[in-house]
Amino acid sequence: MPETTAPNIAPHTALTFAPDSSDALPLHVVESDALAAFLKDQPDAVATWVAATGFTGGLRQACVVPGSDGAPIMALVGYGDAAARARGRFWLAAAAEKLPKGSYRIASGLPEDMAEVEALGWLFAGYRFDRYKTQSPLAARLVAPEGLPADRLEAIATGEALTRDLINTPASDMGPADLEQAARALADRFGADTSVITGDDLLAQNFPMIHAVGRAAAPHRAPRLIDLRWGTNGPTLTLVGKGVCFDTGGLNIKPGASMGLMKKDMGGAATVLGLAQMIMARDLPVRLRVLIPAVENAIAGDAFRPQDILTARNGLTVEINNTDAEGRLVLADALALGAEETPDLMISMATLTGAARVAVGPDLAPFFTDDSEIATALQNTGGVVADPVWRLPFWEPYETMIEPGIADLDNAPKGGFAGSITAALFLRRFAGTASRYTHFDIYGWNPTAAPARAKGGTGQGARALFSALPLLLGL
Repeated sequence: MPETTAPNIAPHTALTFAPDSSDALPLHVVESDALAAFLKDQPDAVATWVAATGFTGGLRQACVVPGSDGAPIMALVGYGDAAARARGRFWLAAAAEKLPKGSYRIASGLPEDMAEVEALGWLFAGYRFDRYKTQSPLAARLVAPEGLPADRLEAIATGEALTRDLINTPASDMGPADLEQAARALADRFGADTSVITGDDLLAQNFPMIHAVGRAAAPHRAPRLIDLRWGTNGPTLTLVGKGVCFDTGGLNIKPGASMGLMKKDMGGAATVLGLAQMIMARDLPVRLRVLIPAVENAIAGDAFRPQDILTARNGLTVEINNTDAEGRLVLADALALGAEETPDLMISMATLTGAARVAVGPDLAPFFTDDSEIATALQNTGGVVADPVWRLPFWEPYETMIEPGIADLDNAPKGGFAGSITAALFLRRFAGTASRYTHFDIYGWNPTAAPARAKGGTGQGARALFSALPLLLGL
């Protein structure tokens, strides 16, 4: 299946702090119950102005204070109280959206243990998806707070921006070839190597399930396996991301309402590429491998069918009971390949099951691991970097649910129970026994705008993983 059209890749988005400058306006972060004490130490004119604006220190509030000549001399942003802040995150970014154009330097009031998260949130607030329509940039830019690792935060924010860009791009401009080109562009920036197996070569090189899922797509959207490698020293880390660039459901076609967000079904691939960006930008001492099975689950005369039995790369047979459970099929071949090298750590990320969303909603990223060290590290770092994750179990008694009898495995067990768990158990069969394996069943989409997180594509789990890697790999 030859590629017949050139991929269409938009420029890469970078999120950075403002240059340090004497013109940067002092910014005071004020909790609601600390406002009176703050104003007590200010000139009467400042207190009078703040009172006149109605500023109370509540979340999302901002106030610019003028001097005697009318020029601004400081800005205040509200930080509410602990109970209010617990109902969300990135509250400094919420106020930043209301500040006028200029650069700002934190002068007081921001709790030391929240400085890194809030500075990162401000960077996230600067993200705009402007490929198809001009968007107004964030007017207020932040000077990196003193003592924070600015380069590290910029690398994380830029990795997140890459993930958002890829997910937000519609399938017309983000097919398998475009996803390949995005991976190649990332590799070129950091001197990584990339190889790609495309179309019928997948069969010749023993990736039958990737081929089966993607073979009904148009020739220029042929299925492929993208393999990126970077680094020559250190422990081995393999990231596997589901790259279903659009999912019609195949012959078990989705209803229209369920197909509306299927451009985001490559969110796992987008997230591992964003995480790879973070790792390479910070030059972590690891041997990184990124595997992305990139396909379009389309409908045509040669589409794979319900009741087909496929043989995976590792020799396991899989009965197809729903062609809309295709993500686990393409991941299975890629995981089997990754397991052949027995990496020190292997992670899969996928927008895999609606069951995960029913269980924990769109804001939490559920993950599965048999390793308690990994689980503890992810839960701890997820809280610190405002990237909430939640452990779900590889529940052994459910193994029988994925065994249909006629084949080794069933890709869509009947009954509707424990859908996220049974999908994770399915994937574990391909991850090998010598690798430490963790699977993330992410949503990859923010359904409503929130501080630092515009409506649309979003990264989940990548910041928690990035922060946990030094502990998990002994870096």
